[in-house]
Amino acid sequence: MKFKQFLKSKGAIASIFMGIFYAVAMLGIFLPGYTAIPGNMDELKIAIVNEDKGESGNQIAGQLGESLPFKTIETDLTNKQALKDLEHNELALVIHIPENFSADAQSGKGTNIDFTVNEASSTMVSSSMSSVVTQINNELSANFSQQTAQGILMNFNLPKEQAAEMAEQIENSYTGNYVIMNDVPTGMHNSMLPMFLTMACYVGAMIAGMQLVGSFKASRGKASKTKLFFYVQLTALIIAILSTIASLTVAFLIADVDTSVLLPVAGQQILLYMAAFNVCAIPIFILGEGGMILNIPILLMQTLANGATIPRDMMYAPYEWFSYITPMYHSVQSYLAIMFGSISPAPYLWGLAAVGAGAMLINIIIVWVFHKPLPVDAPAEQPASLKKADEVMA
Repeated sequence: MKFKQFLKSKGAIASIFMGIFYAVAMLGIFLPGYTAIPGNMDELKIAIVNEDKGESGNQIAGQLGESLPFKTIETDLTNKQALKDLEHNELALVIHIPENFSADAQSGKGTNIDFTVNEASSTMVSSSMSSVVTQINNELSANFSQQTAQGILMNFNLPKEQAAEMAEQIENSYTGNYVIMNDVPTGMHNSMLPMFLTMACYVGAMIAGMQLVGSFKASRGKASKTKLFFYVQLTALIIAILSTIASLTVAFLIADVDTSVLLPVAGQQILLYMAAFNVCAIPIFILGEGGMILNIPILLMQTLANGATIPRDMMYAPYEWFSYITPMYHSVQSYLAIMFGSISPAPYLWGLAAVGAGAMLINIIIVWVFHKPLPVDAPAEQPASLKKADEVMA
């Protein structure tokens, strides 16, 4: 065989196509998606809660409202409601000016503002909010130090002890409290664990989808298509349980996750596998092995649309739309709530279950409509001599 003939073989042509297709699909999906960072950071929502009735609090709240680069800044929430919204990741940052802020500033006491972030959220949110808070604190600290210096260092020839006391008062005139809600253990392996668990499960389910649907088609005529479809789902469930045991053994040995959440995480991992399997099986039931060509961009889209790195508020419309109808977003957000958060994962689990049930229903319709029933092979009849032997043995 010559090299030209080899290049014309089915395997070579398929490999060349997939090499080009994967490169174009990956770059064509990832690069536009990541332009949302930091371009769409202004889409994040924050709250400024000003409980101070004095001039200083109102002045700072007004300055922050004008200078911060966010389109939506809530100013009519109570601190309790704002923190609740932050807990549910409906806000990215809560700035709280306490009620005694102006009085403390006027009396020369140290003043403080609380900046609260939720670490059980997209990594981009927690990191960018940390930078925003640092910038705000630096500006406010310099401003207050300057005002305090002008107010108390008008006189010279002060006693040494009094001068030292006033210098300390200048230095401590303002403090910005960086408050963390739902502290995630240090290490990127912890913060990215929800995404890693989800990705590992999804890729395994995608490969199983190709193999099991192939077995379904190869077994046609050996059993009814209804029975074969049930066999496919049952086998997928067995794989889901076994892969969950394997993946969680590795995850809980390496990551800093409380073992008390082991059972809820295991239950979700099994649910995720079944949902992912049925989503990935749809193109394969329709197109056969060629369905993997569609499954690859679907996987790549979810890598951005799962909310682990970019929150839904910052996503472009196609990615945001994808986050609702595919499993990964619901899974990642549920894992964040279970492992590190303080809210119920129920809404995300219901979303994951709905995606899985919808995908299974689509597969049932595809099998019913496109896969025509074949006559089931009857078992070969035993020869008369063997029948007689069986009767004697009985």
